[in-house]
Amino acid sequence: MRVLLLHNRYRAEGGEERSVEEIARLLGERGHGVEVLERSSADVRRVRAAVSLWHGGVEEDAVRRAARSMRADVVHAHNVHPLFGWRALAAGRESGARVVLHLHNFRLFCAIGVAYRDGAPCFRCRGGNTRPGFRLRCRGSLPEAAAYAAGLRRQLAPLLEHADQLVTVSNATLRQLVELGAPAGRLVSLPNFVPVTAFADRSRADQGRHALVAGRLVPEKGFDTAVLACRAAGVPLVVAGEGPDKARLRGLAEGADVRFAGMLGRDELARVRADAAVVLAPSRSDDACPYAVVEALAAGVPVIASDRGGLPELADAVEGADDLGAWTRAVAGAWNDPAGRLERGEAALERARRRCSPDVYYEGLMRAYGGVRTGHDVNTA
Repeated sequence: MRVLLLHNRYRAEGGEERSVEEIARLLGERGHGVEVLERSSADVRRVRAAVSLWHGGVEEDAVRRAARSMRADVVHAHNVHPLFGWRALAAGRESGARVVLHLHNFRLFCAIGVAYRDGAPCFRCRGGNTRPGFRLRCRGSLPEAAAYAAGLRRQLAPLLEHADQLVTVSNATLRQLVELGAPAGRLVSLPNFVPVTAFADRSRADQGRHALVAGRLVPEKGFDTAVLACRAAGVPLVVAGEGPDKARLRGLAEGADVRFAGMLGRDELARVRADAAVVLAPSRSDDACPYAVVEALAAGVPVIASDRGGLPELADAVEGADDLGAWTRAVAGAWNDPAGRLERGEAALERARRRCSPDVYYEGLMRAYGGVRTGHDVNTA
Protein backbone atom coordinates (compact mmCIF):
# COMPACT_ATOMS: atom_id res chain seq x y z
CA MET A 1 0.00 0.00 0.00
CA ARG A 2 1.19 3.53 -0.78
CA VAL A 3 0.18 6.28 1.64
CA LEU A 4 0.53 10.05 1.35
CA LEU A 5 0.35 11.79 4.72
CA LEU A 6 -0.73 15.44 4.82
CA HIS A 7 -0.28 17.72 7.82
CA ASN A 8 -0.41 21.45 8.49
CA ARG A 9 2.01 21.93 11.39
CA TYR A 10 0.82 24.21 14.19
CA ARG A 11 2.60 27.34 15.37
CA ALA A 12 2.92 25.67 18.77
CA GLU A 13 3.72 22.06 17.94
CA GLY A 14 2.51 19.13 20.00
CA GLY A 15 1.03 15.67 19.92
CA GLU A 16 -0.37 15.82 16.39
CA GLU A 17 3.07 16.34 14.90
CA ARG A 18 4.23 13.36 16.96
CA SER A 19 1.35 11.26 15.63
CA VAL A 20 2.19 11.98 11.99
CA GLU A 21 5.82 11.05 12.64
CA GLU A 22 4.92 7.80 14.40
CA ILE A 23 2.41 6.74 11.73
CA ALA A 24 4.92 7.40 8.94
CA ARG A 25 7.53 5.32 10.73
CA LEU A 26 5.08 2.50 11.47
CA LEU A 27 3.91 2.27 7.86
CA GLY A 28 7.48 2.29 6.59
CA GLU A 29 8.48 -0.48 9.01
CA ARG A 30 5.55 -2.59 7.80
CA GLY A 31 6.70 -2.32 4.19
CA HIS A 32 4.35 0.35 2.85
CA GLY A 33 5.39 3.23 0.62
CA VAL A 34 5.08 6.47 2.58
CA GLU A 35 5.51 10.13 1.76
CA VAL A 36 4.80 13.07 4.05
CA LEU A 37 3.70 16.43 2.67
CA GLU A 38 3.72 19.10 5.36
CA ARG A 39 3.09 22.82 5.55
CA SER A 40 3.55 25.03 8.58
CA SER A 41 1.43 27.82 9.99
CA ALA A 42 4.63 29.33 11.37
CA ASP A 43 5.84 29.98 7.82
CA VAL A 44 2.97 32.22 6.69
CA ARG A 45 1.59 35.56 7.74
CA ARG A 46 -1.81 35.57 9.40
CA VAL A 47 -3.41 37.39 6.47
CA ARG A 48 -2.32 34.65 4.08
CA ALA A 49 -3.54 32.01 6.52
CA ALA A 50 -6.94 33.72 6.67
CA VAL A 51 -7.19 33.87 2.88
CA SER A 52 -6.27 30.20 2.61
CA LEU A 53 -8.82 29.23 5.24
CA TRP A 54 -11.55 31.10 3.37
CA HIS A 55 -10.49 29.64 0.03
CA GLY A 56 -10.40 26.04 1.29
CA GLY A 57 -6.62 25.68 1.09
CA VAL A 58 -3.96 26.65 -1.41
CA GLU A 59 -1.76 24.91 -3.98
CA GLU A 60 -3.84 21.75 -4.09
CA ASP A 61 -2.03 20.85 -7.31
CA ALA A 62 0.98 19.94 -5.15
CA VAL A 63 -1.15 17.35 -3.37
CA ARG A 64 -2.49 16.02 -6.67
CA ARG A 65 1.03 15.74 -8.11
CA ALA A 66 2.40 14.01 -5.04
CA ALA A 67 -0.48 11.51 -4.90
CA ARG A 68 -0.23 10.71 -8.60
CA SER A 69 3.56 10.53 -8.60
CA MET A 70 3.61 7.88 -5.85
CA ARG A 71 0.34 6.33 -7.08
CA ALA A 72 -1.09 6.72 -3.58
CA ASP A 73 -3.73 4.25 -2.46
CA VAL A 74 -4.56 6.41 0.56
CA VAL A 75 -4.25 10.12 1.29
CA HIS A 76 -4.24 10.35 5.08
CA ALA A 77 -4.80 13.96 6.16
CA HIS A 78 -4.25 15.23 9.68
CA ASN A 79 -4.63 18.93 10.46
CA VAL A 80 -5.67 20.61 7.21
CA HIS A 81 -6.21 24.20 8.42
CA PRO A 82 -5.37 26.67 7.12
CA LEU A 83 -3.05 25.73 4.22
CA PHE A 84 -4.45 22.41 2.93
CA GLY A 85 -8.21 22.63 3.43
CA TRP A 86 -10.89 20.68 1.64
CA ARG A 87 -9.24 21.25 -1.74
CA ALA A 88 -6.36 18.99 -0.70
CA LEU A 89 -8.82 16.21 0.10
CA ALA A 90 -10.54 16.71 -3.24
CA ALA A 91 -7.17 16.55 -5.02
CA GLY A 92 -6.37 13.29 -3.25
CA ARG A 93 -9.66 11.77 -4.28
CA GLU A 94 -9.23 12.98 -7.88
CA SER A 95 -5.90 11.15 -7.98
CA GLY A 96 -7.75 7.90 -7.28
CA ALA A 97 -6.80 7.57 -3.60
CA ARG A 98 -9.02 6.80 -0.65
CA VAL A 99 -9.13 9.85 1.64
CA VAL A 100 -8.88 9.53 5.43
CA LEU A 101 -9.24 12.62 7.66
CA HIS A 102 -7.73 12.23 11.14
CA LEU A 103 -9.42 14.41 13.79
CA HIS A 104 -7.02 14.71 16.72
CA ASN A 105 -9.06 17.49 18.31
CA PHE A 106 -12.15 19.64 17.66
CA ARG A 107 -10.63 21.89 15.00
CA LEU A 108 -13.31 20.89 12.50
CA PHE A 109 -15.69 23.09 14.51
CA CYS A 110 -13.57 25.03 17.02
CA ALA A 111 -11.30 27.92 16.02
CA ILE A 112 -8.74 27.04 18.71
CA GLY A 113 -9.11 23.27 18.40
CA VAL A 114 -9.16 22.42 22.12
CA ALA A 115 -12.80 23.47 22.73
CA TYR A 116 -11.95 25.21 26.01
CA ARG A 117 -12.53 28.66 27.45
CA ASP A 118 -13.40 30.36 30.74
CA GLY A 119 -12.02 27.43 32.74
CA ALA A 120 -14.18 24.69 31.22
CA PRO A 121 -14.88 22.74 28.02
CA CYS A 122 -16.78 24.78 25.45
CA PHE A 123 -18.84 23.32 22.61
CA ARG A 124 -20.84 26.37 21.62
CA CYS A 125 -19.68 26.12 18.00
CA ARG A 126 -21.28 23.14 16.28
CA GLY A 127 -22.44 22.15 12.84
CA GLY A 128 -22.18 25.20 10.66
CA ASN A 129 -22.71 27.63 13.53
CA THR A 130 -19.37 29.27 14.33
CA ARG A 131 -20.83 32.58 15.47
CA PRO A 132 -20.03 31.96 19.17
CA GLY A 133 -16.31 31.77 18.37
CA PHE A 134 -16.54 35.08 16.55
CA ARG A 135 -18.62 36.75 19.25
CA LEU A 136 -16.26 35.55 22.02
CA ARG A 137 -13.13 36.29 19.93
CA CYS A 138 -11.61 32.90 20.70
CA ARG A 139 -8.71 33.63 18.33
CA GLY A 140 -7.91 36.85 20.15
CA SER A 141 -8.26 39.67 17.65
CA LEU A 142 -11.57 40.46 15.99
CA PRO A 143 -10.23 40.06 12.41
CA GLU A 144 -8.72 36.64 13.16
CA ALA A 145 -11.86 35.53 14.99
CA ALA A 146 -13.92 36.58 11.97
CA ALA A 147 -11.61 34.76 9.55
CA TYR A 148 -11.81 31.51 11.47
CA ALA A 149 -15.55 31.70 12.07
CA ALA A 150 -16.21 32.25 8.37
CA GLY A 151 -13.55 29.82 7.15
CA LEU A 152 -14.56 26.91 9.38
CA ARG A 153 -18.21 27.34 8.47
CA ARG A 154 -17.40 27.53 4.77
CA GLN A 155 -15.14 24.45 4.85
CA LEU A 156 -17.15 22.05 7.00
CA ALA A 157 -19.46 20.60 4.36
CA PRO A 158 -16.84 20.09 1.62
CA LEU A 159 -14.35 18.60 4.10
CA LEU A 160 -16.90 16.00 5.16
CA GLU A 161 -17.94 15.44 1.56
CA HIS A 162 -14.42 14.63 0.39
CA ALA A 163 -13.39 12.38 3.32
CA ASP A 164 -14.12 8.67 2.85
CA GLN A 165 -13.24 7.89 6.47
CA LEU A 166 -12.88 9.98 9.63
CA VAL A 167 -10.62 8.82 12.46
CA THR A 168 -10.36 10.19 15.97
CA VAL A 169 -8.38 9.15 19.04
CA SER A 170 -10.88 8.25 21.78
CA ASN A 171 -14.44 7.02 22.11
CA ALA A 172 -15.36 10.13 24.10
CA THR A 173 -14.05 12.39 21.34
CA LEU A 174 -15.94 10.34 18.76
CA ARG A 175 -19.21 10.81 20.64
CA GLN A 176 -18.58 14.53 21.07
CA LEU A 177 -17.72 15.01 17.38
CA VAL A 178 -20.93 13.24 16.36
CA GLU A 179 -22.89 15.52 18.68
CA LEU A 180 -21.20 18.53 17.06
CA GLY A 181 -22.15 17.38 13.57
CA ALA A 182 -19.65 14.78 12.31
CA PRO A 183 -21.18 11.78 10.48
CA ALA A 184 -21.27 8.78 12.84
CA GLY A 185 -21.26 6.25 10.00
CA ARG A 186 -17.84 7.35 8.76
CA LEU A 187 -16.16 7.97 12.12
CA VAL A 188 -14.00 5.45 14.01
CA SER A 189 -11.83 5.70 17.12
CA LEU A 190 -8.18 4.69 17.22
CA PRO A 191 -6.12 5.63 20.31
CA ASN A 192 -2.57 6.90 19.89
CA PHE A 193 0.27 4.41 20.17
CA VAL A 194 3.93 4.44 21.14
CA PRO A 195 6.77 2.36 19.64
CA VAL A 196 7.85 -0.97 21.09
CA THR A 197 10.97 0.66 22.54
CA ALA A 198 8.76 2.78 24.83
CA PHE A 199 7.38 -0.30 26.62
CA ALA A 200 8.94 -1.37 29.90
CA ASP A 201 9.52 -5.04 30.72
CA ARG A 202 7.89 -4.49 34.11
CA SER A 203 6.70 -1.70 36.34
CA ARG A 204 9.07 -0.03 38.81
CA ALA A 205 6.45 2.31 40.21
CA ASP A 206 7.06 1.10 43.77
CA GLN A 207 10.55 2.61 43.52
CA GLY A 208 9.34 5.97 42.17
CA ARG A 209 10.90 9.10 43.60
CA HIS A 210 8.48 11.81 42.46
CA ALA A 211 5.17 12.58 40.78
CA LEU A 212 5.32 13.87 37.21
CA VAL A 213 3.30 16.12 34.94
CA ALA A 214 4.40 16.61 31.34
CA GLY A 215 3.04 18.73 28.53
CA ARG A 216 2.49 22.28 27.39
CA LEU A 217 2.05 24.61 30.36
CA VAL A 218 -1.40 26.01 29.61
CA PRO A 219 -4.41 26.46 31.95
CA GLU A 220 -6.52 23.74 30.33
CA LYS A 221 -3.96 21.07 31.32
CA GLY A 222 -4.74 21.73 35.00
CA PHE A 223 -1.13 21.59 36.13
CA ASP A 224 -1.94 24.08 38.87
CA THR A 225 -4.07 21.35 40.48
CA ALA A 226 -1.10 18.98 40.30
CA VAL A 227 1.19 21.55 41.93
CA LEU A 228 -1.25 22.35 44.73
CA ALA A 229 -2.21 18.72 45.38
CA CYS A 230 1.43 17.59 45.57
CA ARG A 231 2.24 20.53 47.79
CA ALA A 232 -0.59 19.66 50.18
CA ALA A 233 0.29 15.95 50.16
CA GLY A 234 4.02 16.55 50.64
CA VAL A 235 4.88 14.74 47.41
CA PRO A 236 7.82 15.90 45.27
CA LEU A 237 6.74 16.90 41.76
CA VAL A 238 8.58 17.31 38.46
CA VAL A 239 6.97 19.59 35.86
CA ALA A 240 8.25 18.88 32.34
CA GLY A 241 7.33 21.36 29.62
CA GLU A 242 7.13 25.01 28.67
CA GLY A 243 4.24 27.34 28.00
CA PRO A 244 2.49 30.59 28.86
CA ASP A 245 1.28 29.36 32.28
CA LYS A 246 4.78 28.74 33.60
CA ALA A 247 5.13 31.94 35.65
CA ARG A 248 1.81 31.36 37.43
CA LEU A 249 2.71 27.76 38.18
CA ARG A 250 6.09 28.81 39.57
CA GLY A 251 4.31 31.20 41.90
CA LEU A 252 2.00 28.46 43.16
CA ALA A 253 4.99 26.16 43.69
CA GLU A 254 7.09 28.61 45.68
CA GLY A 255 8.43 26.91 48.80
CA ALA A 256 7.23 23.44 47.74
CA ASP A 257 9.24 20.47 46.45
CA VAL A 258 8.51 21.19 42.79
CA ARG A 259 11.16 21.10 40.05
CA PHE A 260 10.50 22.77 36.72
CA ALA A 261 12.54 20.74 34.26
CA GLY A 262 11.66 22.73 31.14
CA MET A 263 11.22 21.17 27.72
CA LEU A 264 12.92 17.78 27.76
CA GLY A 265 13.99 15.65 24.83
CA ARG A 266 12.27 12.29 24.51
CA ASP A 267 15.15 10.30 25.95
CA GLU A 268 15.58 12.62 28.92
CA LEU A 269 11.82 12.69 29.55
CA ALA A 270 11.77 8.89 29.43
CA ARG A 271 14.42 8.79 32.16
CA VAL A 272 12.46 11.19 34.35
CA ARG A 273 9.30 9.16 33.73
CA ALA A 274 11.05 5.92 34.65
CA ASP A 275 11.80 7.40 38.07
CA ALA A 276 8.18 8.52 38.63
CA ALA A 277 5.87 6.98 41.19
CA VAL A 278 2.81 8.37 39.45
CA VAL A 279 1.94 10.58 36.48
CA LEU A 280 -0.82 13.17 36.88
CA ALA A 281 -3.15 14.40 34.14
CA PRO A 282 -5.63 16.82 35.76
CA SER A 283 -6.94 18.24 32.47
CA ARG A 284 -9.83 20.69 32.52
CA SER A 285 -10.43 20.37 28.79
CA ASP A 286 -11.71 17.23 27.05
CA ASP A 287 -8.23 15.82 26.49
CA ALA A 288 -8.56 13.03 23.95
CA CYS A 289 -5.51 10.75 24.16
CA PRO A 290 -2.39 12.63 25.31
CA TYR A 291 1.00 11.07 24.69
CA ALA A 292 2.04 11.94 28.24
CA VAL A 293 -0.55 9.46 29.49
CA VAL A 294 0.06 6.76 26.86
CA GLU A 295 3.83 6.89 27.46
CA ALA A 296 3.30 6.61 31.21
CA LEU A 297 1.14 3.51 30.79
CA ALA A 298 3.74 1.92 28.50
CA ALA A 299 6.43 2.68 31.09
CA GLY A 300 4.40 0.92 33.77
CA VAL A 301 3.72 4.13 35.71
CA PRO A 302 0.23 4.49 37.20
CA VAL A 303 -1.70 7.53 36.02
CA ILE A 304 -4.22 9.62 37.94
CA ALA A 305 -6.33 11.66 35.53
CA SER A 306 -9.37 13.89 35.51
CA ASP A 307 -12.65 12.54 34.20
CA ARG A 308 -12.52 14.70 31.06
CA GLY A 309 -12.61 13.50 27.47
CA GLY A 310 -10.83 10.24 26.71
CA LEU A 311 -8.74 10.16 29.91
CA PRO A 312 -11.01 7.71 31.81
CA GLU A 313 -10.54 5.27 28.91
CA LEU A 314 -6.84 5.18 29.77
CA ALA A 315 -6.37 5.80 33.47
CA ASP A 316 -7.86 5.97 36.96
CA ALA A 317 -10.02 9.09 37.02
CA VAL A 318 -10.69 11.68 39.71
CA GLU A 319 -14.04 13.41 39.34
CA GLY A 320 -13.48 17.11 38.78
CA ALA A 321 -10.15 18.62 37.80
CA ASP A 322 -10.64 21.41 40.35
CA ASP A 323 -11.53 19.30 43.40
CA LEU A 324 -8.25 19.93 45.21
CA GLY A 325 -9.25 17.78 48.19
CA ALA A 326 -9.94 14.76 45.98
CA TRP A 327 -6.68 15.26 44.09
CA THR A 328 -4.68 15.62 47.29
CA ARG A 329 -6.16 12.40 48.66
CA ALA A 330 -5.50 10.57 45.39
CA VAL A 331 -1.88 11.73 45.22
CA ALA A 332 -1.20 11.02 48.90
CA GLY A 333 -2.84 7.60 48.65
CA ALA A 334 -0.64 6.59 45.71
CA TRP A 335 2.54 8.00 47.25
CA ASN A 336 2.02 6.25 50.58
CA ASP A 337 1.28 2.83 49.05
CA PRO A 338 4.31 1.55 47.10
CA ALA A 339 2.88 -1.97 46.80
CA GLY A 340 -0.37 -0.58 45.45
CA ARG A 341 1.56 1.59 42.98
CA LEU A 342 3.38 -1.46 41.69
CA GLU A 343 0.11 -3.32 41.18
CA ARG A 344 -1.42 -0.32 39.40
CA GLY A 345 1.74 0.12 37.35
CA GLU A 346 1.58 -3.47 36.11
CA ALA A 347 -2.09 -2.98 35.25
CA ALA A 348 -1.17 0.21 33.37
CA LEU A 349 1.47 -1.65 31.38
CA GLU A 350 -1.00 -4.38 30.44
CA ARG A 351 -3.57 -1.77 29.40
CA ALA A 352 -0.98 -0.10 27.17
CA ARG A 353 -0.16 -3.43 25.52
CA ARG A 354 -3.83 -4.05 24.79
CA ARG A 355 -4.72 -0.58 23.55
CA CYS A 356 -1.62 1.39 22.54
CA SER A 357 0.86 -1.02 20.98
CA PRO A 358 2.08 -0.67 17.37
CA ASP A 359 0.48 -3.99 16.42
CA VAL A 360 -2.94 -2.96 17.73
CA TYR A 361 -2.67 0.44 16.08
CA TYR A 362 -1.57 -1.01 12.76
CA GLU A 363 -4.51 -3.40 12.68
CA GLY A 364 -6.96 -0.56 13.31
CA LEU A 365 -5.27 1.71 10.80
CA MET A 366 -5.45 -0.93 8.08
CA ARG A 367 -9.16 -1.34 8.74
CA ALA A 368 -9.64 2.41 8.42
CA TYR A 369 -7.63 2.44 5.20
CA GLY A 370 -9.53 -0.56 3.91
CA GLY A 371 -12.98 0.95 4.17
CA VAL A 372 -14.56 -0.44 7.35
CA ARG A 373 -17.35 1.95 8.34
CA THR A 374 -18.53 0.64 11.67
CA GLY A 375 -19.27 3.95 13.37
CA HIS A 376 -17.63 2.69 16.58
CA ASP A 377 -14.27 2.04 18.15
CA VAL A 378 -11.92 0.03 15.88
CA ASN A 379 -9.98 -0.94 18.99
CA THR A 380 -12.35 -2.63 21.42
CA ALA A 381 -9.65 -4.03 23.69
